[in-house]
Amino acid sequence: MSQKSIPPTWLKPDGSVLSCVEKIKVLNENIDELRELAQDAIDDAVLMGGTQAQIKQVLLDMLKGIHSQYPEQK
Repeated sequence: MSQKSIPPTWLKPDGSVLSCVEKIKVLNENIDELRELAQDAIDDAVLMGGTQAQIKQVLLDMLKGIHSQYPEQK
């Protein structure tokens, strides 16, 4: 029951398009893995009596609090 969405166009900090095929592949794979983990977390929450709305809010809050350990490349 995988819901694949159209991959984003990955951008560099200056707004230009990221063109390295391997970098794009890794970024898309990371998004797919996160989507699967998020889906599992949502399903677990619902199966254990929680709500989709709450687990989604928890996931969003967590993402908002995560920042790169590295400076953006110029």
